[in-house]
Amino acid sequence: MTRTETAMPAAIDSARRHVSLNVNDPAFYRDPLPTYAAFHAECPAFYWEERGQWYFAGYDRVNGFLRDRRFGRQILHVATREELGMAQPKPHVKDFDRLEEHSLLELEPPAHTRLRTLVNRAFVSRQIEQLKPDIEALCHSLIDGFERDGEVELLKHYAEIVPVTVIARMLGVPVEMAPKLLDWSHRMVKMYMFNPSYETELDANQASADFADYLKGLVDWKRDNPADDMLTHMIVTEKDGERLTDDELVSTAVLLLNAGHEATVHQVGNAVNTLLKTGSDPAIVFADDATTEKTIEETMRFAAPLHVFQRYALSDIELEDGIILKKGEKIGLLLAAANGDPGKFSDPLTFRPDRNEGAHLSFGAGLHFCIGAPLARLELRQSLPILFQRLPGLRLKDEPQVKDSYHFHGLERLDLQWG
Repeated sequence: MTRTETAMPAAIDSARRHVSLNVNDPAFYRDPLPTYAAFHAECPAFYWEERGQWYFAGYDRVNGFLRDRRFGRQILHVATREELGMAQPKPHVKDFDRLEEHSLLELEPPAHTRLRTLVNRAFVSRQIEQLKPDIEALCHSLIDGFERDGEVELLKHYAEIVPVTVIARMLGVPVEMAPKLLDWSHRMVKMYMFNPSYETELDANQASADFADYLKGLVDWKRDNPADDMLTHMIVTEKDGERLTDDELVSTAVLLLNAGHEATVHQVGNAVNTLLKTGSDPAIVFADDATTEKTIEETMRFAAPLHVFQRYALSDIELEDGIILKKGEKIGLLLAAANGDPGKFSDPLTFRPDRNEGAHLSFGAGLHFCIGAPLARLELRQSLPILFQRLPGLRLKDEPQVKDSYHFHGLERLDLQWG
């Protein structure tokens, strides 16, 4: 599958390295890769006028900035709001901000190091591989429920259920809470979109408050009823005589539950859509473990679920190309654009499941490399081959619609049929 040329939604002034681009333009968010190709050709580092900050598309630079300790996920550990001229916290999102304050995704060392060490053990590959039989059984059970129907909306009935069930079981959250977890999560992650509305912020804050209240109650219960699960592990584990505080426990559990399924749901949908539109033969692309692994990695490069990470400059910085950043300025790192860098990947707008040209950046890199990457990869390696094996003749029933949600690139729904 090769992306075809479409009307260019971005106005690029390569001399000034300025770009004007509306993320809500369907010509962009439905298929951003041609626009990324134009960035690579004309100005892979550019000032995005609507966003008011510098963005980077090149693979080497994005990979480098993700590892560069001159940049961080937060800034208030090295400067005050007054010093940086930052706006004060919004009172109507205080519950959301409370979760973010202790989030592993947002912290910097030494707090990040301490917290990640306490939760990392559950996500190492050897631990994750033990989940393989359970994930396989879950996939088959779900397909048993709709196989005879001859059609299914895959996101709701398969792609959502697999990862949220797995992460709930790992944490020790009752699986029957899955619909509520999905609802809270979907409402919260809208805060990461560009320019969320006031109503969206209020709704995300309420979801945050409800999510936190539920988990606080569950943590209290598990203190009296410990079990062999990750939440109990986080409650009782010490490092250097320290344990997680209640706020840290709740924030970490929320992050793991949200991050443990949101991106994977999008990736399952994106991958199935890509494989069907390219006419990929399941018998070839899932022929064995090695081939399956390459196919999964190429779907993540070609149709990444998360397109941008942001970082703060932790000091005044002048980059080698003359870009000057002041302490506290944000930069945008375009992960999906880096995955399409022709300097790294040959013919990058073409889907090649046998590609073997190095790592994509869909999981990030460096200090904040996705802690759940081994779990996501296992879920994809299990759920996709089983789906195509069980449903021969699988095909699109309708043209899938891409969500108007640039930050998270995924489908509104994915209607399939077979037989």
